[in-house]
Amino acid sequence: MKIQELADLMGLTPHAIRFYEKEGLLDGRHIRREKNKYRNYADEAVDRLRLIKKFQGIGCSLAELKTILRDHDANARSNQEVIEWILRKIGEIERKKDEYDHMLVTLNWMLTYRQLLNEDPQQAEAMMAELRLKMNL
Repeated sequence: MKIQELADLMGLTPHAIRFYEKEGLLDGRHIRREKNKYRNYADEAVDRLRLIKKFQGIGCSLAELKTILRDHDANARSNQEVIEWILRKIGEIERKKDEYDHMLVTLNWMLTYRQLLNEDPQQAEAMMAELRLKMNL
């Protein structure tokens, strides 16, 4: 199939697919060049792009994707090594979740404070005084 067909099928842009090729995530098993230099994508490209999207969906960086796909292609990791990687990724996501939870608490406090400034400035000042007390502890 041509690049636009593949892009439409996968919900990607042709630019994204070319980027994956340039970065080595798609290779000769997935792409064949015709005499007119057009790319012709094999069915394997669909599976590969699904795998890429799956790993991007769990927060993998480009460098991680390259390592994962290289190891996948070479069947280079034992099941135990994959389990250990998954556990590390879970830990990473849990740390990020904690950071986001903290950000949400701060943003919700800021929102409440700003709304109180409009509705009840005295209560807003009490809220700020309470925060100052906590910060000095």
